[in-house]
Amino acid sequence: MKKIQILWDFIRLSVTEKVAFYQNVIAKLTDNPTYPSPPIALSDAKTAVDTLDASIIAARDGSHFAVSTMHDNEKAADAIFRALANYVESTADGDETKIINSGFHGTKQPTPVQKATLAVVDGLHSGSVKFITKAVVGGGAYIFQMTKGKPTPESVWLPVTTTLYTTYTVEGLEPACYYSFRVAAVTPDGITDFCTPVEKIVT
Repeated sequence: MKKIQILWDFIRLSVTEKVAFYQNVIAKLTDNPTYPSPPIALSDAKTAVDTLDASIIAARDGSHFAVSTMHDNEKAADAIFRALANYVESTADGDETKIINSGFHGTKQPTPVQKATLAVVDGLHSGSVKFITKAVVGGGAYIFQMTKGKPTPESVWLPVTTTLYTTYTVEGLEPACYYSFRVAAVTPDGITDFCTPVEKIVT
């Protein structure tokens, strides 16, 4: 019988999706008795992911330096999680359950989980909205994105946050403007498709 191996799909994820995926791997590996001695301290892995997440936000202004820094931090995080993936594959020795329990994916994929859903309501202050998503079974994190105006195939979706919580409030939006929002969940089975965009005029 062919051994299950690590699926290196995370390298092909967008930089925002990588943050969510890597955070889920760290959560799964933390205090996991199957993986007692990772080659890289999980605290160092977390620092690398936090640095990448901060650089994504900084790169929103589009400056060459900020974008270049973001890509450098992405490469650094990728290198760490390549090493962790190799460790998981060696330790799991083809055991699909052990691989899935690490947060990484195996070459034989589990059944996809339900797609996340999203509600968007007015925040406490002008220019703010609150996201409320239904918890997905096994959801380790949630990726929130937005775009100005009604969504089209050409829309550029900007990262809002990646969080372990099912609610989040974003502030600093332009009042009386139309925005669209969406969410995806990070689960042991992978990142779900993004939900149907929710459109709202910000008050």
